[in-house]
Amino acid sequence: MEKGNVLVIGNSGAGKSTLINAVLGERRAPEGSFGSTKDLYVYTGEHLPFRVIDTIGFDPSPFKGRHAVNAVKKWSKDSAKAGNADSQINVIWYCLDGTARKQLPKTLDNLSKATSFWSSVPVIVVITKSYVVAEREANIFLVRSTLARMKKRAANVKLILPVVARAYSLNVNAYVPPEGISELINATCGLMPEGMRAAQEDVAAFVLKRNRVMAQGVTALAAGAAVLVAAVPIPFPDATLLAPTEIAEVNAIAKIYGIRGDEKYKRMLNSIVQVGTVSTAARTLISTLKAVPGINIGAITLNAIIAGGIAAGMGEASSFIFEQISLGNRSVDDIDWIKKVLESELTSTVLRKLREVVEKTDGKMSAKDITGIITGVFLSKKKK
Repeated sequence: MEKGNVLVIGNSGAGKSTLINAVLGERRAPEGSFGSTKDLYVYTGEHLPFRVIDTIGFDPSPFKGRHAVNAVKKWSKDSAKAGNADSQINVIWYCLDGTARKQLPKTLDNLSKATSFWSSVPVIVVITKSYVVAEREANIFLVRSTLARMKKRAANVKLILPVVARAYSLNVNAYVPPEGISELINATCGLMPEGMRAAQEDVAAFVLKRNRVMAQGVTALAAGAAVLVAAVPIPFPDATLLAPTEIAEVNAIAKIYGIRGDEKYKRMLNSIVQVGTVSTAARTLISTLKAVPGINIGAITLNAIIAGGIAAGMGEASSFIFEQISLGNRSVDDIDWIKKVLESELTSTVLRKLREVVEKTDGKMSAKDITGIITGVFLSKKKK
């Protein structure tokens, strides 16, 4: 089956590369710096239902916008000359920075003008960095109002979608999980020409893999937060100090898998947190590791390692649990099964991996260094 092509276009710093990496499920597009994409990049993969074409950012001058569009036109023509039938742009993503509301109307107008060459191509307006729920509706309203003034040029806009491409930490006990990525993938596939649409089950499998990667991002944040919580000169007899961190972590992962917080969910959440804090499994894990002979690191560092490992293990186990629930294999009522999964994680996997972390740690490491080792051990791709 031929693959369709998605053009990603927007201002520098709008989060295009981060969005693309979230869709790909791996960090391939350069991120982080202002205007990090310096040329046109085409991303494809065996399991990706469509190609993603990343462009340079538009600002600070209109010249960059023209350069970006011309680069895409040239790629399309060169691809056609090479005999590739699937060389046309099939869907366009307009990337608008949700944290720069005042610039939204002007940016949207500029993107629409720049892509007028593809006048019949469907468009999805992606509002990136949509961290605050209250601001999402305001941004959607602003985009709709702008589109209403654009008339004909707005006819191709099929969806306005706020997204969070990467888990975002508000503080040590509050995270904004990735959101909107699955919806973006599904909507994009639905807008492809019929001959280029991936089978529904293939798209579902692809989205499931993306969910796993996004859940690992939340788990990494929670492990770092747990390390900070425990890396203080106070006793750490059990894991009760981790309750706020675990609640935030589990809620964020549940949201990735589309599991909402009704009364049944709240009972399940309470059971999960109990296993990770005051259960026999959690206490046994802590006492066992503290009693291991030959550990030459200080008590504070060991506390930090244990806390980070518990958070990492709880995140991995919660991801598995919520994946099974989202697939319909289990339900939030299966409390006994959920507890067994978590207890097994703490009494075997977490203990084994924490010993590996301890072997790689010395007493001079910072909380950031410790977190890096924990996430490297617990979230290794080999685990899946």
